[in-house]
Amino acid sequence: MRAFISSVYLFLYAPIALVVLFSFNAGRNASEFSGFSTAWYGKALGNSFLVSALQNSLMIAFTSAALAAVFGTMAALGMERLGPRMRALFDALLAAAIVVPGVVIGIATLVALVALFSFVNPALASLWPGERPPQLGLGYGSIIAAHGLFSMALVTMIVKARIASLGRDIVEASSDLYATPLTTFRLIVLPQILPSILAGFLLAFTFSFDDFIIAFFVAGSKTTLPIYVFASIRRGVTPEINAIATMVLAASLALILSARLLIREKKSKSGE
Repeated sequence: MRAFISSVYLFLYAPIALVVLFSFNAGRNASEFSGFSTAWYGKALGNSFLVSALQNSLMIAFTSAALAAVFGTMAALGMERLGPRMRALFDALLAAAIVVPGVVIGIATLVALVALFSFVNPALASLWPGERPPQLGLGYGSIIAAHGLFSMALVTMIVKARIASLGRDIVEASSDLYATPLTTFRLIVLPQILPSILAGFLLAFTFSFDDFIIAFFVAGSKTTLPIYVFASIRRGVTPEINAIATMVLAASLALILSARLLIREKKSKSGE
């Protein structure tokens, strides 16, 4: 059994280790290591197209993660007030939103946005007095909306699990002391669930930053970092692509580790 588990982990992580190794290759051949060098990292960071795609990804990831954190927390708080049957129904819908393949979400989002634009744009044209009325289209807004909706389910599940562990005792005690619901949330509930909200934000940021499939369908003319990498490898894999992948991997692992530490720290303080 240990040999089998070791083989599975080797199969999963050996290719990633090779990508990291060949990102320090001195030669141009991505499959032949000819010496140690960090030159490809400097070349990647000096690529203006790469920097522009990175800025787009950072902006989209931060905005969508912030929206997912806010609305996911609101959804988690609202679900705690539902009855058992309705709560089980919404739990199933949340789980379905997470396990549905990204290609299905991308196609569905694209179809929904195209249908929405075909309805809204003629209405804007009829209401706009000028010759060039505003037109809605695919771009930053569509990517942020798609990533935010997908990530909201993840944030909701994380925050909901934390709210369920708190119990109703402290909320009822606050009500007995004549605190308003807003005061109870601000002074009692929010400090307890804040680490989970931050953890959900970091995970949502990571998923949005790394996503290619959904963004590929709804990006329009905009280019994110995963889309740029995909377009680059169609011309061949170079050590520069390996360097980009290594930097993205390091950033993603740092965010996931930070989210994990936030959740663990809160559990240790509460004695769970």
